[in-house]
Amino acid sequence: MSKKSILIISVIIILGGAIYFEGGRISKLFFPKKYSVYVQKYSEEYNLDENLVYSIIKAESKFKEKALSRRGAKGLMQIADITRDWAIEELELGDDIDIYDPETNIRVGCWYLNTLYKEFGKTDLVIAAYNGGSGNVKKWLSDEEYSKDGESLYVIPFSETDKYVTKVKKNYEQYKRLYSKEGRK
Repeated sequence: MSKKSILIISVIIILGGAIYFEGGRISKLFFPKKYSVYVQKYSEEYNLDENLVYSIIKAESKFKEKALSRRGAKGLMQIADITRDWAIEELELGDDIDIYDPETNIRVGCWYLNTLYKEFGKTDLVIAAYNGGSGNVKKWLSDEEYSKDGESLYVIPFSETDKYVTKVKKNYEQYKRLYSKEGRK
């Protein structure tokens, strides 16, 4: 065996051992808990599992506070202007808020998630509504093509929303596994 082959095998063994023994730490690099002061504060205030909030932030912006979507959604939790304006009114925030400010963005995002929980009650539906809009989720629930019981979606007709729900749920499972906290159902 050549020195190069031995070196490659040694590196693979060392990396494999590191992943085996330090896998949780390595995974936490990919599933961080950035902005934890704000996530904890507003998750508690709005009765949310913080793991879900982290999962949505990861899916929406990958923790980039100045993120801007092609549709104009802004910040960590990708708040649309219409949602920002509604939150300004409901939370009495004042017209001069900076939606890119992490605390403001997380507060508005958590308030909106709580509002969706009040409307739909189930995490899957909340995630779908966060991305696809609550009006669309209501329409889908009332259509037998997408919901057999009017309470759960069996098919999500928007491909983007379907992929988004899958991504957030995968993130959510990882966050719960890594940080050992069960969330709402």
